[in-house]
Amino acid sequence: MKRLLLIALTALLVLPAIAQERRYQMYGVMFYNLENLFDTINNNGVYDLEFSPDGARQWNNEKYWKKQHNLAWAISQIVTPGTPDGPALIGVSEIENITVLEDLVREPEIKNRRYQIVHHDGPDRRGVDVGLLYNPRVFKVLNVTNQRLGKKYFELAGYKEQYEHQYEATGYQFRTRDQLCVTGMLAGEKVSVLVNHWPSRLGGEEQSSWLREATAAMARHTIDSLLLDDPNQGIFFMGDLNDDPQNRSCAVTLDAKREAKDCKVVNDLYNPWWKMLDKGIGTLAYRGNWNLFDQIIFNGYFMKNKDTKEKPQLTFSRAEVLNRDFLKTTEGDRQGYPLRTYSGGVFLNGYSDHFPTIIYLVKEVR
Repeated sequence: MKRLLLIALTALLVLPAIAQERRYQMYGVMFYNLENLFDTINNNGVYDLEFSPDGARQWNNEKYWKKQHNLAWAISQIVTPGTPDGPALIGVSEIENITVLEDLVREPEIKNRRYQIVHHDGPDRRGVDVGLLYNPRVFKVLNVTNQRLGKKYFELAGYKEQYEHQYEATGYQFRTRDQLCVTGMLAGEKVSVLVNHWPSRLGGEEQSSWLREATAAMARHTIDSLLLDDPNQGIFFMGDLNDDPQNRSCAVTLDAKREAKDCKVVNDLYNPWWKMLDKGIGTLAYRGNWNLFDQIIFNGYFMKNKDTKEKPQLTFSRAEVLNRDFLKTTEGDRQGYPLRTYSGGVFLNGYSDHFPTIIYLVKEVR
């Protein structure tokens, strides 16, 4: 009898400990500049000729499918014990059209993930767009919109006179990638995903910064509008920004904060890549210097439970630059740089001139 009582008491002591054990599900949100993922058909005149069999790169079917295979294999390797099916969301840039994304998701390496596509043909002169791949098992699309950079955003950024002088006075039309905004349900929670590819540094960083600040003003305006409509949602802002976290476009206009402790309310944006770049970690390199242009920034919604054990909703866990060894150049003066598709006009059979980035979110399983 005493032995039975002892067993019963032991069970009572153990059961609460078992009941208190917490289990979490993890979700990955990734961004990847696919570096000129063009098909082989010249549909855009002189801007597209380079990526055709008759162009300077002699871009033919063999090279096209090698690149598709490489990118699919790279994406297939982005798995963890908590995310065996890979990222739930993948924002992409430098893609020519929806066809190249359809070819990508059908590649054998990732075909079984059944990624779905959101894409929009934008006005970029080179014909490159942004897009979103998503796993339909964990993400359901509710709404899709696209924002185009126009005069009002230059005004918001304080560059009305410069815009009028540069464009209205000359009749030259500024054309860049549209911003893609996808609202949906991720793990049962409402989130909006903004995918961007900001204007380049052509002509110099300082001379072109006003273009990126205007694009940042458009992004900030969109984020504020989304949260005004529904403050109980998460926001992912991602893209190749052609600026680093500390540049004015990101730090001031977008107002993405360096410190997690400063992200206190839902309208605050946190940029986890700032400190990473401080440590010398980047996504692309030029003449020995690293930049971290490929960023995923998010709002305070994902920070509410960051420092607690309870994770009743999606909560930021960590960020990572996916600078895996197989994505790196292994020799020459560019050793350690991203292994790109071409260098100096020579086909390298690589991946991209940018490393991808990812953030991981956790949510308690009940």
